[in-house]
Amino acid sequence: MALESFLLDLLEDPKDHGVLLYIADENVLYNPRLRIVYEVRDSIPVLLPDEAKPVSDAQHDAYVQNPKARATGKS
Repeated sequence: MALESFLLDLLEDPKDHGVLLYIADENVLYNPRLRIVYEVRDSIPVLLPDEAKPVSDAQHDAYVQNPKARATGKS
């Protein structure tokens, strides 16, 4: 299940407090500045720094070029 727009408007990265990219197809929130990804489990963003996972260069490129990616924060 996709995250609601009102929730996405409130989310920011807990490490650098910046915008995240929501990739609904993969159910993740991605920080392109730190190149880490957070899982979304059962429609709940798991924004725990200890649970963040690094991504490869190929994954980074795919996430930032994804036309369906939605930035968090007020639009």
